[in-house]
Amino acid sequence: MSSTTLIFLVLPLIFSFLMIAWISSNRKNSQMKNIFLVTLILLSLWFTNLILQVLFSTYYNVDPAIFENITYISACLAPIFIYFISLAFKNPNMQFGKKHLMYFIVPVITLLVLWTNKYHHLFYIKYSIDINETIFGAYFYIHSAYTYTILVLGLANLIIHSIKTSGIFSKQSILFFMGTAIPVLLNFLGTFKVITMSIYITPISFSVALLLYAISIFKYDFLNLTPIALELIVNTISDGYLVLDENNIIINNNTAFLNFFDLSKNNIKNKHIFELKNFIKIFNSKNSLLKALGKCKSGNKVEFEQIYKDKYFMTTISPIYKDKQYIGTLIFVSDITQHKKDMQIIQNNQTMLIEKERLASLGQMIGGIAHNLKTPIFSISGGLEGLNDLIEEFDTSIEDPTVNNQDMHDIATDMKNWIDKLKTHVSYMSDVITAVKGQAVTLSEENSIDFSVEELFKHIDILMKHEIKNALITLNIENNVNNTKLIKGNINSLVQVINNIISNAIEAYNGKPNQKIDLTADLENNNIVISITDYGPGIPLEIREKLFKEMITTKGKDGTGLGLFMSYSTIKAHFHGNMTLQSELDKGTKFTISIPC
Repeated sequence: MSSTTLIFLVLPLIFSFLMIAWISSNRKNSQMKNIFLVTLILLSLWFTNLILQVLFSTYYNVDPAIFENITYISACLAPIFIYFISLAFKNPNMQFGKKHLMYFIVPVITLLVLWTNKYHHLFYIKYSIDINETIFGAYFYIHSAYTYTILVLGLANLIIHSIKTSGIFSKQSILFFMGTAIPVLLNFLGTFKVITMSIYITPISFSVALLLYAISIFKYDFLNLTPIALELIVNTISDGYLVLDENNIIINNNTAFLNFFDLSKNNIKNKHIFELKNFIKIFNSKNSLLKALGKCKSGNKVEFEQIYKDKYFMTTISPIYKDKQYIGTLIFVSDITQHKKDMQIIQNNQTMLIEKERLASLGQMIGGIAHNLKTPIFSISGGLEGLNDLIEEFDTSIEDPTVNNQDMHDIATDMKNWIDKLKTHVSYMSDVITAVKGQAVTLSEENSIDFSVEELFKHIDILMKHEIKNALITLNIENNVNNTKLIKGNINSLVQVINNIISNAIEAYNGKPNQKIDLTADLENNNIVISITDYGPGIPLEIREKLFKEMITTKGKDGTGLGLFMSYSTIKAHFHGNMTLQSELDKGTKFTISIPC
């Protein structure tokens, strides 16, 4: 019997030493690790003392009760430390202080009562290795009630928290449940003499429980900040992530992260983040990464865009909090190489569309300019002919004795009148050229000036005159804003925006003649409000909702949808204003531009 007992005690002792070595090798330095080691050391002392008890009582006839005085040091303290394991499990950042010393009051009293038992027999009336033959004293039941209460509370904490974290059917929860059921059930049945049990069963059952707990906590990374149940899911996502504890030790990662940085053949768990040399390369140095992690621990979210092996990565470093306490760091890495390429393509296409739209506007404008300049050119040509005739008349009249001074004055007056007419036409041509020059340049803020609504409408009238006239449309211009209220910005950009809306209004009439477009300006709450109203077919609701959000057109293949999209962007970005529209089918459309002055 003693040989069998020794085997059952020596094997758990060896397992205890192996677990101590295994957990000590875990590089993660935490309260959980330290408390677990203390518990294993107590369990090892427990087994060692029991082995000595078997040897000395069997071969040297030493009273086994003597060893019980030492054995109970571990027996009293082990449940307390198991309870502490559950507290650290629920809150890894929990600080153990003086208040936790209160848990040791009853164990200390127990040891004092046990060590003085021969004087009062409050703990044992009769002691035996076989619990069924032992007669317990009154205090033993107080000790047992306290020990089981602490033990059950601790084990309940472990089970409940494990179920919340990873589910009732996870490997970790099942291991915790098995580890809890074995010692509690055996000791309960043995204490109340339901089954025959020796005193050696208790530490053996505790060793089995601690082995299962150790596998749950350290082998399966149960303290992982990310539930294990999600591992299959997160390994399928294209973005990579790392989870670090408060000491920057890696406690979780997914497959995508390993693939990003050529680590697919490595087990990086429990390694320090600085050991990932390929990952550090995207930060240029350890110091850069260290500064980023420091900012993160201070509660700041940090983002970096880096290049590794011709690939672009966006790295986001975020703090992880539990109950407002920092418990770790999440590093999220996205491969944005394709996104970069797509953005470049979009940017190139957008530039081409803008250029196409600008050239189309220029082509349309040049046609109008050619027509607008014909009339003053013909007038100037006629005026020059008139001046030429007057010059010849003046030249021949010099030798003519019949011509008097009054005739000379009349010729001079006619010449002056022709010159005044020519000045008017030249001034008009100058205005047209000035307006055209402004529209011919690319949209920019380089020519930001203060200008009045009167100047704005003058440019619009000049540039749109031919298109309006050719479409047999009437443009009613009404300016209710005095010239003291000025708009700051690039007048040419605003002209192009309004001209684009007027052109759309003309096209909305689809060639129907004798229609009108109203262009008005009013002052409302220190904002200049410009309205362009047509009375055409209106804009469908599905297009109306998207008009300023994306490039959409009602013109089919004849339109790009860029005009209004860019117009809205120009008003927002360049003039800090707003642009809205109201439209009703078969009644017309009204665009409103509001700009602070």
